[in-house]
Amino acid sequence: MIVNKLNIFSQNIRKNALIINSILETHSRFDIILIQEPPWSIIRSILSSASSEGEVLVGSPHYHNWLSFTRSSTTQLNYPRVLAYINIHLSSLQFFLYRDIINHRDIFLISFFSNNVCFFIMNIYSDAFDSTLKYLKDTEVNINNLIIMTDDFNIRDSLWDPSFSHHSSISNDLFILADSFNLDLLTPTNPIVKVIDSGLYFIFLSHFILLFYF
Repeated sequence: MIVNKLNIFSQNIRKNALIINSILETHSRFDIILIQEPPWSIIRSILSSASSEGEVLVGSPHYHNWLSFTRSSTTQLNYPRVLAYINIHLSSLQFFLYRDIINHRDIFLISFFSNNVCFFIMNIYSDAFDSTLKYLKDTEVNINNLIIMTDDFNIRDSLWDPSFSHHSSISNDLFILADSFNLDLLTPTNPIVKVIDSGLYFIFLSHFILLFYF
């Protein structure tokens, strides 16, 4: 698998189970699916030494041809708001979810190997208070070979929204963060990239990636 030939799909589905089921059923041509605000449902209760009623096991939709990656959660207030599905045909690339570098409900960092080189993918959701961006700004993170950072930062700015008349300092922080990872902002006007997306997203690509399909 050549890194710059990966097919990646990213979307905020706003906790809609029907949408995520449709994506998993119809988007088999993609290699990686990055989701923000996934739905969570109770699977069953499991035995617990702390409660006679057991603990609730919560999960996201699973499909036999997709490997799911997400941070574990113990309470409803701490459900992860990002997850990834990896097409099973990529299982040989040894995808791994890193929690020791970043352990946050709205950020996940997954790695994989290609030609004996370790690469990283970051999926992000940020709320109206810019919590994720502030966390990343205040956390010293050194990540080499981050090839893509896709996110739903909920940032309005005149730089990308002509109907908005102001420039936000939060946008500056976002670009500084991306630059620290050697990433460039992808825009739909790029003639070699086709973006499949229904919302306002920020997709940053590694400087050495020449061609990506979304």
